[in-house]
Amino acid sequence: MMNTRRFASPFAERFDLRVPIVQGPMAGGPTPPAMVAAVSNAGALGFLAASALAPEKLASEVAAIRALTGRPFGVNLFVLEPCAPDEATVRRALEAIDPLRAGLGLPAGQPLERYAPDFREQLEMLIELRVPVVSFTFGAISVEDVERLHAAGSYVIGTATHVAEGLAWRELGADAIVAQGAEAGGHRGTFIGRFEDALVGTMALVPQLVDATGLPVLAAGGIMDGRGIVAALALGAQAVQMGTAFLTCAESAIPADWKARVRSASDIATSVTRAISGRHARGIRNPLMQRLGEHLDAVAPYPVQNALTQELRQSAGRADNGDYLSLWSGQGAPLGRKRREGLPAAELVEQLHAEWRTAAADIGLFAA
Repeated sequence: MMNTRRFASPFAERFDLRVPIVQGPMAGGPTPPAMVAAVSNAGALGFLAASALAPEKLASEVAAIRALTGRPFGVNLFVLEPCAPDEATVRRALEAIDPLRAGLGLPAGQPLERYAPDFREQLEMLIELRVPVVSFTFGAISVEDVERLHAAGSYVIGTATHVAEGLAWRELGADAIVAQGAEAGGHRGTFIGRFEDALVGTMALVPQLVDATGLPVLAAGGIMDGRGIVAALALGAQAVQMGTAFLTCAESAIPADWKARVRSASDIATSVTRAISGRHARGIRNPLMQRLGEHLDAVAPYPVQNALTQELRQSAGRADNGDYLSLWSGQGAPLGRKRREGLPAAELVEQLHAEWRTAAADIGLFAA
């Protein structure tokens, strides 16, 4: 008979989590307010990806979440410096992108007035909104900004891809660390040292960050089912952050072809590339990744390349053409095939809850 004693960690208890799961924030449609609220209402922690949102849109999305749930939720931002690319960089990038645009019936691309929302304006809005949990990727914020977020009642989480980044966040006053393993889908969060040196697997990264920082660590990368949750907890994580597992949920607003390719992906289907957005990210290989990857010398840095390929990807999305989407996905995608297609997020949380409790009982995690 399974021991049903509630799992308790300081992180889970602080946010009254019935399930030690954080739904990973994924920009570009996977995590709309309906998803965030559904996950939180199910007893996990929903998370809004706000990196691409102007401050006013960020505020309206938070309002939509609050209208759907009274439980804790989080908001994630990318830490970005102001961007003003030179004309040559933009033109060089567009020369490689324009043939793909033409193939989808789009005119030649043009330089943009703005390549990303202003991070400082986003941060000020986040402080004003006083959201329960905030997380940051791509860099670290200042001690003063951490203190301001704390004063607003927000719990601050930093993303780390290796130990030095975790220690940096601890020194800044972060409350917890997301350990982003090499298996994780989407953009790499590395901000100290070379990306190539920071592809540390989740199994190796989590216990090292636990030991080095003494902070609550959330394991991210390759975790798709109850077995992965138990493994992460056994390594010292206080919860897991799962992104790819939620990509194919009913509430996810990504195109159907993206969902289908995630469900049919093999264990070797993904690669890490900077060709699509200008920053290294893991996704399923497709013609967009391949063709832009043939011109890496022309790729502009993030967020310029990301903005210059956006209209192309949006057009492909409207046509449900996965050949020209950024199919961000983690290496664990094949583990999701057993799930019913179009599963609501709340049902996924329930399944994961049952799976990890069963797996924990099977290995005696709660044995006296």
